[in-house]
Amino acid sequence: MEQRRTVFVIFEGFQSLDLSGPYEVFHHAGRLTGGYSCLVTAPLPGLVRSGSGLSVHVPQGVADLDPAGFDTVVVVGGGGVDEARHDPALTSWLSAAGAGARRVTSVCSGVFLLAASGLAGGRRVTTHWAREQQLVREHPDLVVDCDPIYLRDGPVWTSAGVTAGMDLALALVEDDVGREVAHAIAQEMVMFLHRPGSQSQFSVSLWSAQPATDPIRAAVTAIHADPRARHAVNDLASHAGLSPRHFQRRFTGELGVPPTTYVEGVRVEAVKRALAESDHPVETLARRYGFGTAETLRRAFHRHLGVAPSDYRDRFRSTKEHR
Repeated sequence: MEQRRTVFVIFEGFQSLDLSGPYEVFHHAGRLTGGYSCLVTAPLPGLVRSGSGLSVHVPQGVADLDPAGFDTVVVVGGGGVDEARHDPALTSWLSAAGAGARRVTSVCSGVFLLAASGLAGGRRVTTHWAREQQLVREHPDLVVDCDPIYLRDGPVWTSAGVTAGMDLALALVEDDVGREVAHAIAQEMVMFLHRPGSQSQFSVSLWSAQPATDPIRAAVTAIHADPRARHAVNDLASHAGLSPRHFQRRFTGELGVPPTTYVEGVRVEAVKRALAESDHPVETLARRYGFGTAETLRRAFHRHLGVAPSDYRDRFRSTKEHR
């Protein structure tokens, strides 16, 4: 099998997990298929220090490395990107490497370096949610969407921060060699295969307030354990060992939303994943995840996302549809 050459671009102050996570995914893919080779470059050769202090030895700087012949270019993120994107030697090399590559990708704030190199112009991109407004302000030519954990727009793939880079790398491998290999890598690395790009950076389970007491924590655990189960206030109060009235007051106080709103949000998250990863009809998913009817599900999607489930599926179909 012809090897796909993948180059990772780092700089002083890079985020170490933005490099090591995707690198390990491609390394495992190469070991399983023989089809990948990886190298790391930076503005200068030698030790390159990450933002956390962890250093990586780079044998060849960009001046020593021919930019031609790469299949995939991966630009990592990190606090140092704000300085790196003003390095003309780096951006010039990256522009040449990206122009000849089959695809260019970025993890987290690495998209700023892609943009500075002219590789993301006019594309729909994502980055870590904390960098969204800066990206919108400084690059009005980009279509910035910081809800998904990763996005593909033609040959340009971008992702949110840190662990999202591993999800992106798995999606790239799946796009190349299929789901079975990606699944084997995920199993070996003890990863979830794979969070679809449509997974929100602001998912209910990640970003809602956390319960402060054991009774409410027990109810929340029951909701996430099986979003499709019956979760009326009386049922959840039973999990919490509280009266329904007391439970509703405590739940709303600790999480900032009523129980019914929280349950609906968790179910919407579950349907979002199913829409991106399967072809099950909306009516089937509505029944499967506790909405009952397709119309109830559609109303919930409009409340939470402003789109219909079918439109969401069209927009965020799993990468396997793009082979």
